[in-house]
Amino acid sequence: MLSVIQGDITKLSVDAIVNAANTSLLGGGGVDGAIHRAAGPELLAECRTLHGCQTGDAKLTGGYRLPARFVIHTVGPVWHGGKNREPELLASCYRRVLEIATQHNLNSIAFPNISTGIYGFPKELACTIALETVRTFSSQQKTSVSEIIFACFDEENYRLYQQKLAN
Repeated sequence: MLSVIQGDITKLSVDAIVNAANTSLLGGGGVDGAIHRAAGPELLAECRTLHGCQTGDAKLTGGYRLPARFVIHTVGPVWHGGKNREPELLASCYRRVLEIATQHNLNSIAFPNISTGIYGFPKELACTIALETVRTFSSQQKTSVSEIIFACFDEENYRLYQQKLAN
């Protein structure tokens, strides 16, 4: 089941929330900073042991003080006009998160709007890639994931996801 909400991803009681992280995995601005603050210092300590993450890949940690049991950190691409494989790398983020969730037999996950903040990815294109990738994965792979929430922080992304999910 796919759904969309407008709100704070750090408040969701799901198996895993997805962190739109930077390559260091050591916290940053936006959703990354919010997740690190809400999870507490244990999250940062575990992230230090992971030695970063490549753009388009993902890594799993505990959720610590979050209502979610786990955090799946993924590094989205910075938008440079679409000529540096940005759409492919963004799709890879969603796929890798779903692969990790499936490997760990997770049922419910919540995604933020990966790369659409300071990384500058066009919101409508990012929404299309997110939904197409999640739908394709769910139809082609045997997965434990039965509930996927797109947690939108801003009104523009919320409206885009509502509109595209309705179609």
